[in-house]
Amino acid sequence: MTVQEILTVFTRILRDLLLNDSIVLTMETRREDIPNWDSFNYINFIVAVEIEFGVKFKVADVESFENVGAMVTEMTKALA
Repeated sequence: MTVQEILTVFTRILRDLLLNDSIVLTMETRREDIPNWDSFNYINFIVAVEIEFGVKFKVADVESFENVGAMVTEMTKALA
């Protein structure tokens, strides 16, 4: 799966979660860049991503993701 394909799925998940079809995630997007992407919705997003891809992130990774790119990079490793 390519980086762009992962970004597309992440974008769809976050749009569904926040009920906002205008969201477009990039590798540089940070949580604070997206309205209503608070800590509660972040955890919901992580869980939805884990279910969608059939992977499980380490808690330390989830706490350290600085931007969407870090999540995509970790997902790429998990899918390899």
